[in-house]
Amino acid sequence: MSAFVEKLLVAAQRSRSLLCVGLDPDPAQMALPDVAEFNRAIIEATSDLVCAYKPNLAFYEALGVPGLLALEKTLQHIPSHIVTIGDAKRGDVQPSSRFYARAMFDRWGFDAVTVIPYLGSDSLEPFLERPEKGVFVLCRTSNPGAREFQDLELTGLEWERRPLFEFVALRAAAWDTHGNVGLVVGATYPEEIKHLRELCPDMPLLIPGVGAQGGALETAVRYGVDRNGRRAIINASRSVLYASRDRASFAEAARREALRVRDLINETLQREGKPWPR
Repeated sequence: MSAFVEKLLVAAQRSRSLLCVGLDPDPAQMALPDVAEFNRAIIEATSDLVCAYKPNLAFYEALGVPGLLALEKTLQHIPSHIVTIGDAKRGDVQPSSRFYARAMFDRWGFDAVTVIPYLGSDSLEPFLERPEKGVFVLCRTSNPGAREFQDLELTGLEWERRPLFEFVALRAAAWDTHGNVGLVVGATYPEEIKHLRELCPDMPLLIPGVGAQGGALETAVRYGVDRNGRRAIINASRSVLYASRDRASFAEAARREALRVRDLINETLQREGKPWPR
């Protein structure tokens, strides 16, 4: 077991939660104008209910230097036992990827990062060679246009005829020599979650798309967890962050929503016979 997976399992057990909150601050929707203070309030209200936080770098980069400073402060607010996932979707030729990996892991200190596999294995080597860090490969994304490329059937390869997203999963499994590779699989495609979990029974799955994007939470949990009811990270962003836009109560509303989602996840685990140990 890699150091990353061990940290993830310990964090999940400590909070009895598979919930990840995506820290995607949109100034048009935030109850506070200060990004770092908004995030701090969300973190303080929810940190006992989650196993991970996932800042999406686009929301910070769009604000320029002040946004990057807010990201730095945000990461400082997250308790050290909770997993941090840098949702950056990086992927480039190897010289560039080496600097991307240094930025995400050494400069920002994320425990894990999301990556795009389109350029092939050599482009991901700088991420994969860090066994203490998690690497989540985009496989079956949650957006409606995912089918345009990810459903394309491949032939003439070493495996039988398969859609591209399955081939990505199998390649990711082959790259997983350190046990630190996971897949990004959208909750909006439940049958694909089920199939990918069968193909990759021990990989962590990062599952976005519940809540605002319309993915079914119960199905995502049932199909996404491993045989022990773990190794799934269920991400909710907008539904938690913007549960209320009232300056005085947004953090409490975020906590209520996070608690609701966490409890629904745990009720599903209970029904599946995979509850948290007492």
